[in-house]
Amino acid sequence: MNRPCLINSLDDPRVDAFRDVRDRDLRGRDGFFMAESELVLRRLLRQPERLHSLLVSREKWGRLESELRDLPDSIPIYVADLDVIGEVAGFHVHRGVLALGHRPDARELSMTHVLEGLDRSRPRTLLLATGITNVDNMGSLFRNAAAFGIDAIILDGTCCDPLYRKSIRVSMGHVLGVPWAVTEDWIGSLGELKDRWGVHLVAAECDERSRCVSVFPFPEHVALIVGAEGAGLDEGTRSICDSIVEIPMAREVPSLNVATAAAIFMWERRRSSLVEK
Repeated sequence: MNRPCLINSLDDPRVDAFRDVRDRDLRGRDGFFMAESELVLRRLLRQPERLHSLLVSREKWGRLESELRDLPDSIPIYVADLDVIGEVAGFHVHRGVLALGHRPDARELSMTHVLEGLDRSRPRTLLLATGITNVDNMGSLFRNAAAFGIDAIILDGTCCDPLYRKSIRVSMGHVLGVPWAVTEDWIGSLGELKDRWGVHLVAAECDERSRCVSVFPFPEHVALIVGAEGAGLDEGTRSICDSIVEIPMAREVPSLNVATAAAIFMWERRRSSLVEK
């Protein structure tokens, strides 16, 4: 049975990993990530091997005690007053929960590893993203992907880290549940998806080759590919794709936020599969 460690001093070295959270978000955490909120912690509890340690308020310990006591003793649980947690973290932790987790390693984040873990006996839908540098958009992509049953997300190396604290929070913790990979060879990976994995590549972009997404006949295995608002997808990406689709919009509005647009594309894919059933 896991027992909490009470923290009464700001200088207690046992909570050093939780210090100055906002600054260290930008510098990296030596193989760790930081998450906050009870909702996100509950998602992490489904995979306790990801947890390193917890810093929670007395109130949250009271709410979560029955679940946290079942954690292995190797995962320390620190309990402190809310103002102490805020002083340690460097900001007001009004949700009363900070969780330090182990980041996936390079093998776990490889495209091959992620795709091999998927069920090959049924249709697969992937979301691919390039150039997404806004953490709010990244978190929203994961939340939307979870909502529409996306099997995995593949990011190029220019995207921001999905494990930024804010990205995890915006995703409602779904960054911790939706499988994802990062590739540094974007075009090469697109080719591999087609040739090795039999995935039909669909670019989300407006040009003279685009088809309306609402009437597009989605194939069995498909990857929806989105880029940042404004820049969109470059010609190299579009040229390797099998199809290009667009959302019909008013002429005065040339583009949508990437998370919003991706949600529409993912819904159309899901809708088509429901109609087929």
